[in-house]
Amino acid sequence: MQNLRISLVQTHLDWQQPDANRERLTALLAPLEGQTDLIVLPEMFTTGFTMSPNEVAEPMQGPTLAWMQAQARLLGAAICGSVVIEDAGYRNRLLFVTPEGEVEYYDKHHLFRMANEHEYYAAGTRRSIIEYKGWRILPQVCYDLRFPVWCRNRDDYDVLLCVANWPSPRRMPWRTLLLARAIENQCYVVGVNRVGEDGKGLEYSGDSLLVDFKGQALLDGPAREPFIKTGLLNGEDLKQFRHNFPVWQDADAFTLSDMDETQP
Repeated sequence: MQNLRISLVQTHLDWQQPDANRERLTALLAPLEGQTDLIVLPEMFTTGFTMSPNEVAEPMQGPTLAWMQAQARLLGAAICGSVVIEDAGYRNRLLFVTPEGEVEYYDKHHLFRMANEHEYYAAGTRRSIIEYKGWRILPQVCYDLRFPVWCRNRDDYDVLLCVANWPSPRRMPWRTLLLARAIENQCYVVGVNRVGEDGKGLEYSGDSLLVDFKGQALLDGPAREPFIKTGLLNGEDLKQFRHNFPVWQDADAFTLSDMDETQP
């Protein structure tokens, strides 16, 4: 397992303006060409966390996927983030695109009922593992982070990656849960959140983090400010820690029997 450079993109989002957000991100990501392996964008990075999917949803083969493929090829890095997609209903879909143009995805499973997300979007049923450069990555979207059973490492992933629009009044749970998921699953955790105010007046503090398998923050940028920071995931360090402190061997076995866990 080679080391993996990963870039966290904490940014403002223009409310329900996909063209403007793609244009801004094109400029922001340009300096990353050849400097990283994986770029992580926030949840619904083209629109903000909207409950108007009928106004902004794209087909799977829409302009944002085409933009992601072009950016991944140009920058020489995989790129991921969630987008509003119309596919048998509306989906809050995390897209993961490689420099070769390959696409994998994960549909948000836990829909945030306090914003009535479950009334507008269809919940995903697949817990997917994405393999990239020798790393096994578990993608999650925002509210999924609160559910440790869904996130539980069954010796099947090395990195938990969570993209979010997590409002600043709940910034302490966001930060605490990222650390907790890293410790209990003996994995790296990447959490990328937006900053600024959305069209509903909610304010976001960002607090994007890269956390190691001991729960130590490797990247922790300034709250409420946009930033792009790149950190290194060390595969040998992770392997050695799991060998020396094999908590995973005593984990309780279980299955998610009511879910289709096959990859798309």
